[in-house]
Amino acid sequence: MKISSVYNWIKNSQRSRCLLCLMPGCYGSRHLCEACHADLPWLRNACALCALPMPQEGQICGECQARHPAFAQVVTPFRYEFPLDALIPAFKHHGQLAYGRLLARLLSDAVRFHYDEHGQVLPDCVIAMPLHRRRLAERGFNQAEELARPIARSLAVPLRSDLLKRSRATRPQQGLAAKARRRNLIGAFYCPTPRALAGLHVALVDDVVTTGSTVEEASRTLLSAGAASVSIWCAARTP
Repeated sequence: MKISSVYNWIKNSQRSRCLLCLMPGCYGSRHLCEACHADLPWLRNACALCALPMPQEGQICGECQARHPAFAQVVTPFRYEFPLDALIPAFKHHGQLAYGRLLARLLSDAVRFHYDEHGQVLPDCVIAMPLHRRRLAERGFNQAEELARPIARSLAVPLRSDLLKRSRATRPQQGLAAKARRRNLIGAFYCPTPRALAGLHVALVDDVVTTGSTVEEASRTLLSAGAASVSIWCAARTP
């Protein structure tokens, strides 16, 4: 048997296997079998603003009622539960980019469905949540950009990397209380080209929204620089 034939057989065989259970037979182009796709922790009912899981659809959580967030909405398909709580760290911290591609396809589908269902117009551009250059050097890639790039391409919306930057390296948010998270992020972002941002409706892409402190501070920075509105697109939302 020729080496090229063996290579093609291996390549096609692996492509047809589910990324989660490794069984053959995938759901469309997402590399998931139908059972694993159905068993994902889909976010059915959530706060209409911050996407916090709620008992019923269309409600607004108490925190958003008390203090309206800077962003207009959070669009996300999943709760941050198994297997998302394993896939995202594997992608983010261990370079498992195949999981990133899977998450990007699922998020892209969720965004398209959300905007069609609510009769909303897609934003003028997509922005990936920036990493500080020190963190980028340590990790080797920006996980938000790995999500944003294929999503922007799929939706035919420009991806802009020049509109939002990290001004300083902050402490990791993991393990910090909500107030400490907010203090940690004060002055963490800046917009180097505010003229290019003026009047734009933007989508800010990140992997997970937890307390919302990071996306809130980034949204405030974008709005202060002249953006008309900011929507958050993320792969998962913590309960």
